[in-house]
Amino acid sequence: MLTDSYGRVATDLRVSLTDRCNLRCTYCMPPEGLEWLPKPELLTDDELNRLIRIGVTILGIEEVRFTGGEPLLRRGLPGIIAAATALSPRPRTALTTNGIGLDRMAPALAEAGLDRVNVSLDTLRPEVFEKLARRRRLGDVLDGMAGAAAAGLTPVKVNAVLMRDINDDEAPELLRYCIEHGYQLRFIEQMPLDAQHGWRRDTMITADEILDRLSAAFTLEAADASTRGSAPAELFYVDGGPATVGVIGSVTRPFCGACDRVRLTADGQIRNCLFAREESDLRSLLRDGATDDEIADRWTAAVATKLPGHGINDPTFLQPARPMSAIGG
Repeated sequence: MLTDSYGRVATDLRVSLTDRCNLRCTYCMPPEGLEWLPKPELLTDDELNRLIRIGVTILGIEEVRFTGGEPLLRRGLPGIIAAATALSPRPRTALTTNGIGLDRMAPALAEAGLDRVNVSLDTLRPEVFEKLARRRRLGDVLDGMAGAAAAGLTPVKVNAVLMRDINDDEAPELLRYCIEHGYQLRFIEQMPLDAQHGWRRDTMITADEILDRLSAAFTLEAADASTRGSAPAELFYVDGGPATVGVIGSVTRPFCGACDRVRLTADGQIRNCLFAREESDLRSLLRDGATDDEIADRWTAAVATKLPGHGINDPTFLQPARPMSAIGG
């Protein structure tokens, strides 16, 4: 098992398949984009498959979430998913995506065994989407969500980040849209993971503010907290249910004490926390001929040193050197 010194067990593996993305969201990267990782530094499909196998069959990983950058840009994605779902015990699988191209790929991903998707959607207004993502692709995202639902990749979960004076008035509108289409909406506090290091606490829309905006239009009732487990979202029934909305207060309401996640970057580094300042290199072990047990030992040692919390609220906090696009969400 992947156990840290505070008794937490990592069973949820987030696998970044690429650092590339076809959007330029303001809270992630600059307009010109970033210098992408050279192809030789990226894990090959076989290397990814081997590490996922080690995680599942030796280290007790129960869920694999494929992320990016934008994972739909990864060639061979259906094959990578199929290899994961063929493992015994079979892990639960999910994909976090911006949704562009998902309508075309959803049938193949479902056939490969993917269980569900998370789609990022911060606005329903084309002009606001272009301002936030610097691309005119809102229609493609909405089509992707519909395509995922039609292919059975459900529940389709929607991740939304509210930005002050940009889209922070859209919370009720987004929730109505998701309820009407059968999607599950989760609002996420903006985190200090942008490449520009432009995050500021005083401009972040907090969980309390999100709930205030929603409560002005809906009656919210907190779900039973005892059933939350390691889930990052606090759930609320909307107008008596059964529809729910989630709020992930990563900064103001951290859930580090129940965290069960570990991250594998596209270039083969293990991160025991989204905000870790250090990484453990598995790629070199792979390419130097290490055995599965040797790789598992290094992975275990990496998780063992996990800190008690992300430290964002500590005055000495330093933003990770690598942005979200390189880490994987």
